Amino acid sequence: MNYILFDGEVRGNLLPFTYTRPVADIRVGILTIREKWEKFLGYTTTTITEDYLADKYPMVEVENNIMINAAYLPNEVIVEMIKNLEPKQAIVLEEDIIAFYTQDSQEDVDFDEYEIIPFESDLLKIEHKWDIFLKNDEAIRADFELLTEDRISEVIPKSVNVIAPENIFIEEGAKLEFVTLNASTGPIYIGKDTEIMEGSIIRGPFALCEGAQVKMGAKIYGATTVGPQCRVGGEVSNSVMFGYSNKGHDGFLGNSVLGEWCNLGADTNNSNLKNNYAPVKLWNIEEGAYENTGLQFCGLMMGDHSKSGINTMFNTGTVVGVSSSIFGGGFPKTYLPNFTWGGVEHSELYDVDKAIGTMKIVMERRHIELTAVDEEIIRHIFNETQLDRFEHHLKK
Repeated sequence: MNYILFDGEVRGNLLPFTYTRPVADIRVGILTIREKWEKFLGYTTTTITEDYLADKYPMVEVENNIMINAAYLPNEVIVEMIKNLEPKQAIVLEEDIIAFYTQDSQEDVDFDEYEIIPFESDLLKIEHKWDIFLKNDEAIRADFELLTEDRISEVIPKSVNVIAPENIFIEEGAKLEFVTLNASTGPIYIGKDTEIMEGSIIRGPFALCEGAQVKMGAKIYGATTVGPQCRVGGEVSNSVMFGYSNKGHDGFLGNSVLGEWCNLGADTNNSNLKNNYAPVKLWNIEEGAYENTGLQFCGLMMGDHSKSGINTMFNTGTVVGVSSSIFGGGFPKTYLPNFTWGGVEHSELYDVDKAIGTMKIVMERRHIELTAVDEEIIRHIFNETQLDRFEHHLKK
């Protein structure tokens, strides 16, 4: 069977993260959404996404295809239903299509001709960008069970101060000595070839993905995910870092999401609670307006390749676009569009050629190439979001 993950209507709500990736490649829990589906299904998947992302994330369409809404996280119940689908059947939760079996091209699908199968159980959905950290607790627990079932953990080193060791799983090649792991509040997953330096204190649920590193003396509260090859230090609470991003120094990151290739300078802090304790509003990029999250705690949402200088302060509910460099005193605006260069006193357009030059240097340090396809995506984002920057009075 050919399985295809499609973005669906939530894609706009998940900007800036979906500027550079399909919904399926968002990381929540230990795995990306795509990795979860492929693990459950036992098949690789392809993607229906924006045209400018299609070269990097292509779709393979054959005679028999099952389309799956990538906003939903799989579990055993929905996967079993999907595997039993017949042509022209669709699984629907309320009015939302979860999956359907088609023998037509995607342009020719007519759901009036489909048998509708209602889904009447619980299913996690990533519908808003804050869902990535808000639902990370449940996602980590589910992924932990998925990845560790019928497997035996590496031995916990004797120097580790541990609570509830039965809820801890350590992969091959992980290094950790003289750290404290408290898994009584949720599972702790320590991935392959990771390192937790001495003096770190970690409370689950927590996921440290392959090749990532926790710096000395870090304090990390659940539910937090540190993606592949990330570096993290200081104080972190209920946050998700997608991959290859750095928060290597002291400073607080809470109720936040960092995309890939982000870097927070030393003593960067974000607020995750308003002084009046009111619900936090976040900028919806697609709608061009603030939306009420209904959350009392909500911090920083930072798109891929964005960075902050030392001592940067991000206000409660700040959204930073792709490839921005934020620095200077005081609190910047709570929405900083793609390719912003500057801070409170002055901000201007970050030239795309300079931005790409920096990306290449940063990625080369990790022995990864910025491909021509990647560069094309970045230039498309730059060109297609000029109006958004203009409306926020950025100097061109």
